[in-house]
Amino acid sequence: MSQLYPTNPNPRDSQDVLAMVRDLYSKRPETYYLEPYELQSLLWSLSYCDDLIPEAEIAAAIEVARSDFDPDAGAA
Repeated sequence: MSQLYPTNPNPRDSQDVLAMVRDLYSKRPETYYLEPYELQSLLWSLSYCDDLIPEAEIAAAIEVARSDFDPDAGAA
């Protein structure tokens, strides 16, 4: 039986930007306040992705990830 939605437990091998940002925030809390253009190169240099991810995708993932870590920030 094949899975309808295959899961990948390693966010470094995933193309899910949100999973990458959440993993980065949990392992390196000092990155929480970085801007999308800073995270773009950081994700690439830490081997989370093979190519640079567009800033717009990172910005959207940051909004969701920050609301996960700080629910009040998502409500504002």
